[in-house]
Amino acid sequence: MTIRRFETIAGELFAAGRLPGFIHLSIGQEAVAAGVCAALEDTDYITTTHRGHGHCIAKGGRVTEMMGELYGREGGYALGRSGSMHIADNAVGILGANAIVGGGIPMAVGGALAAQLAGHRQVSVSFFGDGAVAEGVAHECLNLATLWKLPIVFVCEHNGYAEMTPVSTHLANPDVTQLAAAYGMNATAVDGNDVAAVLAVSREAVARARNGGGPSFVQARTDRWRGHFEGDPQRYRPREEVQAMTDRDPIAAWRSVLGAEHGVSDDELDSMDDRITAELTSAVEKAEAMPLSDPAGLTRFVYPEASR
Repeated sequence: MTIRRFETIAGELFAAGRLPGFIHLSIGQEAVAAGVCAALEDTDYITTTHRGHGHCIAKGGRVTEMMGELYGREGGYALGRSGSMHIADNAVGILGANAIVGGGIPMAVGGALAAQLAGHRQVSVSFFGDGAVAEGVAHECLNLATLWKLPIVFVCEHNGYAEMTPVSTHLANPDVTQLAAAYGMNATAVDGNDVAAVLAVSREAVARARNGGGPSFVQARTDRWRGHFEGDPQRYRPREEVQAMTDRDPIAAWRSVLGAEHGVSDDELDSMDDRITAELTSAVEKAEAMPLSDPAGLTRFVYPEASR
């Protein structure tokens, strides 16, 4: 719910002209981020994409610093220099979001190799969309991960679109589990709108990686409700398709399960939602009070500081 509220607020701020640059929202895909990251430890690594707010929040990213980064403020994660698409937080294993399609996959493989060589039990997770599957680097990384038996989980958020291009146009075989299986790794398909199912599959894959069993591949079929970027008119898909997506809302589905199977009342869930909204409203207020990123300090942390 924090992911949904964060992105809803960010979308409203962007539409109002209060955020610079571009933002790409993952509304509708929250169950993948929440389910996968719930299986991880703080010390485990993730890499994500240009649509990475949800993964960062699920992995423990701080919403105030994230909001500050979206605003281009000094108090943001990267001093307001990276914007939405390059948020990182080493303290909780977020190696970075990445604006290059498929760019985070080799970073995650590097994290897994580093953990293996150091003898640590860390697991690395790479989030990417079906649009990245046709990138050559994805194939190289799947091959190396299997060859070296790396502790990594590849998570394909299969929402059916590579930016504006439907999967029927850009992938010869839309079932990407078959691609991963061809490289000799365990590959599983899961309903990416069912957070409990995603968590169950992720726990198994993470345990396999942590215990020396090598890589796994998870294809999570999910829905991207919004366009490729905020402001995208989405002329490439019919309105009926978007309506069908909202009927599969992962949050509404999970609310029903929590009530019917776990005895959580609507009042409790509404109260939780109110607390989340209050936290994010406060994050916006704090971000707007931060000083703007100062161009005079642009080369800080790029070159070694001169000795004094």
